[in-house]
Amino acid sequence: MKNLFFFLILFFINSCNGQENQNNAKNLSEIMNDKNKAQLTFGGGCFWCVESCFNLLDGVESVISGYSGGYKENPTYEEVCSGETGHAEVVQITYNPEIISYEQLMDVFFFLHDPTQLNRQGNDIGTQYRSVIFYKDEAEKQAAEKAIQVSSEQSGRWQGKYVTELAKFEKFYPAEQYHQGYYKANPNQPYCSAVVGPKIQKFKKHFGELGMLKPESEIQ
Repeated sequence: MKNLFFFLILFFINSCNGQENQNNAKNLSEIMNDKNKAQLTFGGGCFWCVESCFNLLDGVESVISGYSGGYKENPTYEEVCSGETGHAEVVQITYNPEIISYEQLMDVFFFLHDPTQLNRQGNDIGTQYRSVIFYKDEAEKQAAEKAIQVSSEQSGRWQGKYVTELAKFEKFYPAEQYHQGYYKANPNQPYCSAVVGPKIQKFKKHFGELGMLKPESEIQ
């Protein structure tokens, strides 16, 4: 569903992708060199929504939309949308664990998407929209397994069996620059106004009441 709206405007901005991708990769490299921060990568449907929400959380330093879990090197958005690269739309989050914990981030993750839907989120259908958590080592794998168990058994948020995939992290490819902060730049785009916007408002209400948002993200 998202692709139908997006491809109508894609050709207007493709000419800028090369330089913007280089800048995005440079920014990612700078962030990853900060040894005092923790990082995690996961996918829960359209990255426009996931990125927008996590950027509002206190303790989150950076959220970068991208692709991971597939076999195609340096995939483009169009290639990922074809479902033939094996990649999922994901976000890579850099955060301060002294302010926000891994467990809290996982709670937000399971709030934002339905982990019982296999290879889809609503009308966004395909393996690129799968629910997936990437882990770097055995400790992260165990933490992810525990988060899935806690959410499925205690939150009561979703009915049915969780199908969230756990996969060893191999490589993260930043998405094209125009995807970064996409909702903020395009709130009136049809998919954004119909799907992303309402979800962000629901997120703000819930986590704002828990005191987890950055001051500038408080609900007006």
